[in-house]
Amino acid sequence: MAMYKKVYGLTHYPFEKDLEPDKLFGSKAADELEARLHYLLKLRGIGLVTGEVGSGKTSICRKMAASLNTGLYRVFYVPLTTGNVTDIYKSIAWEMGLTTERSLAALYRSIHMEVNRLCLESKIRPVLIIDEAQYLRNEVLENLRLLTNYEMDSQNRLCMIFVGQAELRRRLSLSVHEPLAQRLVVRYHISGLAKEELLPYLKHRLELAGTQMDLFEQPALEALFQRQTVCHAKSICWHTLIDVAALQMPSLYRLTYSYRSE
Repeated sequence: MAMYKKVYGLTHYPFEKDLEPDKLFGSKAADELEARLHYLLKLRGIGLVTGEVGSGKTSICRKMAASLNTGLYRVFYVPLTTGNVTDIYKSIAWEMGLTTERSLAALYRSIHMEVNRLCLESKIRPVLIIDEAQYLRNEVLENLRLLTNYEMDSQNRLCMIFVGQAELRRRLSLSVHEPLAQRLVVRYHISGLAKEELLPYLKHRLELAGTQMDLFEQPALEALFQRQTVCHAKSICWHTLIDVAALQMPSLYRLTYSYRSE
């Protein structure tokens, strides 16, 4: 990175994935998604957030979660889970601080009891975020829906948010998932950046990484926008910066050429 600091003034990789929530770029799509998530929290229902790889869906959910009053909300985040129903229940129980060495039925009861305790005793609204949900098995999706069932209660107690790639939206349109689809209060597919947002986004990322240089001109932005996804645009930008730096620094050029020849 010292080489890139010399050429561009960068202190670190400008397109790192895990930014602090308050440093995320506020695109129109991101603001819309965040508004819908807050609406979902008020209703305490089930939400579906989809988007392509690199679209920022997980980061926006993290930003929303970080903005919540911890005296009113408790967020439980479950990342990629490809196992069976017992596995996902154990993951949820572990996030809630519950014992995981139990049968499926016992896990279900303990999770239900914890949700009840939070809502009725502590007056805290539990929020469960399931990330990479496109990999969940059909029976897992159905059992997660059952977690939101509370008898003799007119209001949902558990807010559940499924986050995944576009494939998840297609799966939930199938008849086998109709009961879950009918329970969705919010559905949102986050699109890529608008054309006029690409330059501000790149400037924002580069400034966070330590440089104020204008590194991309309009023709380059036009070409980048044709890539359609933020993930592709970031990759192209970074490799372009590497190539330009390599031309200015022979030692870096040899390193880059050697790496790409392997």
